[in-house]
Amino acid sequence: MAKWSCSGRTFLFCAGMVLVYSHITSPRLQYICSFIFKELMGADVFITIDSEEFRNHTGPKVNYSDTKIDGAEFRIDGHRSILFDEIIIQQEIICFDSNGTKAFFRTHDSDLPFDIFAASFYLITRYEEYLPHKKDMYGRYAHENALAFKEHFLQVPLINMWVKEFTDKLKQKFSTFNPQCPTFNAQLTYDIDIAYSYKHKGVLRNAGGFLKSPSTERIKVLTGAAPDPFDSYNWLDELHQRYDLKPLYFFLVAQRNGQYDKNILPHKNAMWKLVQQHAKKYAIGLHPSWQSGDDPALLKKEKEQLEAMAGQDDSGGRSAFSGLNNLTSSRQHYIRFNLPAGYNRLIETGITNDYSMGYGSINGFRASVASPFYWYNLEKEEQTTLRVHPFCFMDANSFYEQKQTKEQTMEELKHYRSVCKEVNGVLCSIWHNNFLGTAKEFEGWRELYEEFITLVRQ
Repeated sequence: MAKWSCSGRTFLFCAGMVLVYSHITSPRLQYICSFIFKELMGADVFITIDSEEFRNHTGPKVNYSDTKIDGAEFRIDGHRSILFDEIIIQQEIICFDSNGTKAFFRTHDSDLPFDIFAASFYLITRYEEYLPHKKDMYGRYAHENALAFKEHFLQVPLINMWVKEFTDKLKQKFSTFNPQCPTFNAQLTYDIDIAYSYKHKGVLRNAGGFLKSPSTERIKVLTGAAPDPFDSYNWLDELHQRYDLKPLYFFLVAQRNGQYDKNILPHKNAMWKLVQQHAKKYAIGLHPSWQSGDDPALLKKEKEQLEAMAGQDDSGGRSAFSGLNNLTSSRQHYIRFNLPAGYNRLIETGITNDYSMGYGSINGFRASVASPFYWYNLEKEEQTTLRVHPFCFMDANSFYEQKQTKEQTMEELKHYRSVCKEVNGVLCSIWHNNFLGTAKEFEGWRELYEEFITLVRQ
């Protein structure tokens, strides 16, 4: 532990703590340093604007300026303007190869060939989504706009890869640097937006469905002669028990059906029972409806609706979930949200964890990271309380959008497992009950899913 006084102030710095020097500081610099050092490296960090403090520090130190201070420092001299701006403007991005990965914001006379702080900030805040851009057919940020898609690094957690190299270089330079990096984890999540194919939909919906597409299967299910093809709940329960899994379920509870909201209505006993059964065993979250994207007031109503459903057992008493008091997790239906309005609405509604950071049109790392992070609101220039949990894979993307075979999907999953494990990241995946049921359309997906479970447990 080192102690010294400078400019009338006394400082206590642990030798293993990382000290970052900059001529000036800013909320943006503080945010990205906290994420890189504290969250990804598990190391304490402090930013100083005092060169004497920096010079006297005997532990790991990073000079983030255009002025050399001493020979013991790790130096990053680069593209720093984005971290000291208070505006959102078009950035000049020129990508190049850096030790086998893409990088941008090139530096000169530095220990890294690019400005890892500025580049990571640009990607993780989704800076480009605040700029004028083209939306897709659902009104979402189109993935074709993204730098990661254009420069072909969408399928890798680039920030984690950069930080891994940065960590290794710091360890080589400073013997006292002993980061406590997180370990690889696989987060399984399910979206329940069409709970059943035929059951509990009522006479009119089933009659209309039968007229559009006559099916003996529908008749067998409704007469109790066959299970509903989307009912995969008992099978999943058994799988979870066998492998000791802790999944997260998201339920859509729109008050009325619409073009994109087709779940069993929440007032029906079958839907109440389904939610209650899962709330007793697993963590659950809200799957905000399509309609709530057009009418923000519905978001609060749906959250309260799901809380009521999860918090009451069959006898009218409180279930185990009631001890949690309220819901704090969500994932947008159809991944329909735009920044910053979409996340601001969640915060205002009391959501503290969101699992929507990905694309509903292609698999990959939308924020170029495989680790949870706090959302930074660029319009307000502040780190928020909303914890973002990015996903990189969704079954519907592979099946409907990328039109892959099951074999191709398994190879894709193996790739995501490999790249996430290599950087001690979180492999967050999205699955739907209908894919894991008995519908002929999704034949073989159960086997694929169980193979994936076996893979991530290795």
